[in-house]
Parts: sequence; C-alpha cells; structure tokens
Amino acid sequence: MTEKKPFVSAQRLREIVKEYPTPFHIYDEKGIRENARKMKKAFSWNKGFKEYFAVKATPNPFILKILKEEGCGCDCSSLTELMLADSLGFKGDEIMFSSNATPPHEFEFARQIDAIVNLDDITHISCLEAHGGIPETICCRYNPGGTFKITTSIMDNPGDAKYGLTPDQMIEAYKILMTKGAKNFGIHAFLASNTLTNLYYPTLARTLFKFAVRLKRETGAHISFINLSGGVGIPYRPTDEANDIELIGEKVREVYEEVLVPEGMGDVAIYTELGRFMLGPFGALVTTAIHEKHTYKEYIGCDACAANLMRPAMYGAYHHITVMGKENEPCDHKYDITGSLCENNDKFAIDRMLPKIDMGDLIYIHDTGAHGYSMGYNYNGRLRSAELLYKEDGSVQLIRRAETPRDYFATFDFCDVLKDMNWDA
Repeated sequence: MTEKKPFVSAQRLREIVKEYPTPFHIYDEKGIRENARKMKKAFSWNKGFKEYFAVKATPNPFILKILKEEGCGCDCSSLTELMLADSLGFKGDEIMFSSNATPPHEFEFARQIDAIVNLDDITHISCLEAHGGIPETICCRYNPGGTFKITTSIMDNPGDAKYGLTPDQMIEAYKILMTKGAKNFGIHAFLASNTLTNLYYPTLARTLFKFAVRLKRETGAHISFINLSGGVGIPYRPTDEANDIELIGEKVREVYEEVLVPEGMGDVAIYTELGRFMLGPFGALVTTAIHEKHTYKEYIGCDACAANLMRPAMYGAYHHITVMGKENEPCDHKYDITGSLCENNDKFAIDRMLPKIDMGDLIYIHDTGAHGYSMGYNYNGRLRSAELLYKEDGSVQLIRRAETPRDYFATFDFCDVLKDMNWDA
C-alpha cells in the first residue's frame, strides 16, 4: 500500500457537514459488509466457523445489526455489552462472554441469556456455579506463559498478561467442570495484538490445537470449539502491508488438518473474535481545522480532540490523515495536528508532512472504525461526537447523535443542585 484513500469524497463530505457538524465518526457500510464476507469465505472450510465481533471495538447497535445480517456473533466483555447484544436479537451461542475480574451479577445475566461463558480464571468456576450455574457448554481462556514468537520474532509476552489460565490450571479446570456437568468445551487465547503478518493466526492455531490435543488426552473432555480471538491487525500506515485473510484462513486449515484431524478432532469448530480487522479501516474521524498557531512549531487545532480519538494520545498510535480536497497537493508543510484538551499529548499527529491547511479545511483521520469512538471520554467536559453511517447507496444515516451538555450532566438528575442550569448555553 502506497497511499490511503478516504471512502467518501471531499465534495460529499462538504455536503454531509452541512447537516451534521464536525466532529463525527463515519463508517462505510459497503466496506464492512464486503470484509465480513471475505472473513466468512476465508474460513468456510470449517463447518462450524463463526466470527464473534468484539463489541468493545465499536459498540453501536446499527453496526452490530449489519454484522448480524452478515452472520457474525458478538463477543461481549461487560454487562452493558451483553444487554446490547441481547436487545439486538443475538441469542444463546451467538454471544460469547469473555470478561475478567467479573462481577457475579454479570455471570448471572450471561447465564440468563444463555451466552457462552469464557472463564478467565479457575476461581471463576465456583463464582459461576453460585451465580447462574455451570452450563453444558463452557470455555476457558488459555495463557501459555513466557513469550509468544513467530519464527524468531517475539510478538508479545503472555506471561506478563493478566488474562487466562496456566496449562496446569486449564487441565484442573476442565476436570472440575466435568464433575459439575459441563460436556462441551472451548479454548480461547489472545497472545498478540494488531499483528501485521499472515503467520499470526496459523502460529497461534498450532499452539492452541496442540494444547487441545493434550487436554483431550489428559481429561477426556470433548473440545467442541477453539477461539483464535483477535490480534489480526490492519495497515495504519500507508507503507504497511495488509494481512491476506484468505491466505490466513488457508494456513489455519493446513494446521488444523495436520494437528487435529489425525487425533479424531476434525469436528472442532473454529471461532474468531476480531474487532480491529473487521471495522478499523471502515471508519474515519472527520474534523475541521479551526485554529492555527505559529510558535516553536506549526500547529493546526481541530474541533475534535483526544476525547474523540484516544489512541494517538494513549499509545502514540499512528493514524493517517488526509486533508480533504487537497489529496493531490504536495505535502510540504510540517504540522502538529492537535485538539483542545488541557493535555500536551492531545495530538493526532506530530511533525506530520501535509498539504498547506487553511481554516475550515476538513481533516479526515483514517482507520478509526474500531477503538475510536468506543474509547472516548469526557475529560475537560468535552462531549462525544456523533456517529454516521455512509450507506451503500451513498446516503448518510445518523446512528448516534452527538452528546449535549444535558447528557454530560445527566448523572446529577437525582438531585436539584443544577436546577438553575441554562441548558441552552
């Protein structure tokens, strides 16, 4: 990839902002649907395959309905995410509940809607038994410890992660669960994040498939599914090479036939739990240049800030930027692109070479479809933006309105301390 192109034109965006002022996140329905179909096709060799979209990435009911129509389930990590999935008609084994340090009442609700529970710790067995009961189908999250390598490259350090059970704990947990009525088991693991290599899923699959064989041999448990979770990344930078999901699916199939099939485990379903890969490239944050500052550096201030897109401030993450209408102009100006928070890390880009930016220019920040809006917050009293859906026919649908001051102060509605507030200020 040598360039990034917005999925909506500058002319169309100028029309959209007349009705929906910036900032806003906008999502590409066509791209979302096409990508979901590619994902399904890549793993169509596995009869039981299902993608459980990571709700935390983009918890919007309109987006989830699109994914449901494309055959996806939901991976939830909290009570509110479970409530959202349930209210949209995801039922039973269409919902995976993967949480940690889980409050008992969340287990209770997960069992009420018959979601698949993915236990993060062996101590959760007794908690789940007391708050909802042990189901016949259950999953446990596996942490092999140490480092996770692809060939000679260290991708991450599972041993430092707070998630999952050790190998010995997994074996003990399966034995305990079987005595309590569990009959069908799943294995789940997340060992690296945002990987840009087609070898991640196949390497992870080999680790999980081999351990599944060990679990079956040592416990006699029936392994009904293996969840490869997330971790397949996207090319945030124009120079990054995108993952090839069809090749990834084929390589996982090869490992499946090499490791599981000879063990009589050819009926194991493969699940995935992608958020970033499913939605990331199909969303953008659109903001307007409203201020320029010339001091020791050249700054362009926007009407969006880190409250609308946290990743650059939190991780130093790169998000590509297009100045709409100036796509073909030379990038001969160096800017820091900033928001208005009282924090110096409130920057979408640092020392970024871009075309000359004039006040009123629309700035399109790429790849915010996952972990963009969802990581927003209200620091400095900044309000969260609207979300729009750019539909397949070119029309635009409001799928979440922008917050208002009344929303910000809503949690004081139990008292009259703000009874004289001027809500129209």
